[in-house]
Amino acid sequence: MLIRHRGHEPKVDPSAFVAPTATLVGRVSVGPRARVMYGAVLDAEDGAIEVGESSIVCENAVLRGDVSLGDHVFVGPQSTLLGCRVGRCSYLATGVTVLQEAVVGAGAVVAIGAAVHARAVVAEEFFVPPMTVLVGERVFAPGDPGLPEAIKEVGFAKVAFGVEADWEDRISRYERIAEVRSAQFAAHADDEIVG
Repeated sequence: MLIRHRGHEPKVDPSAFVAPTATLVGRVSVGPRARVMYGAVLDAEDGAIEVGESSIVCENAVLRGDVSLGDHVFVGPQSTLLGCRVGRCSYLATGVTVLQEAVVGAGAVVAIGAAVHARAVVAEEFFVPPMTVLVGERVFAPGDPGLPEAIKEVGFAKVAFGVEADWEDRISRYERIAEVRSAQFAAHADDEIVG
């Protein structure tokens, strides 16, 4: 389904394939021979999403905000990419998360279930192991006692939502984040199906 949002509608190269149950919203550009599979959601919001030549976005993946996929990128099923850049020939496996302002270098691999946190940089051809979290340029295993402090230093609420709040005041922070997202999602009330 193609949806006009904020006056912008998706553009799909004639040689690309977009599954009938995929949803493209707003300023989305799907390049030559790219594939957007069943259940995928590409919602540019007030930004732009670019899917490069021969890139593949698998089933039920979500791309939101300003997302750029270089050519020949693979985005695995159930992956989530939010406001990030992914270099050419990168491989993002099943269930990967890449957060705002992160950059995945060309030829990098983010393995099954791994996360690339906000503002992190994955070096070209680097391998992020399964079920780990990359913060900055450091990989953390699940349960690593240094992970919460590393995430705190990123200032995620500010990066992702423009919300400044004390790390320790989760209720206030999450309340403000929900208000920001609610206001942003309200813009979808005027969306129009175009194809």
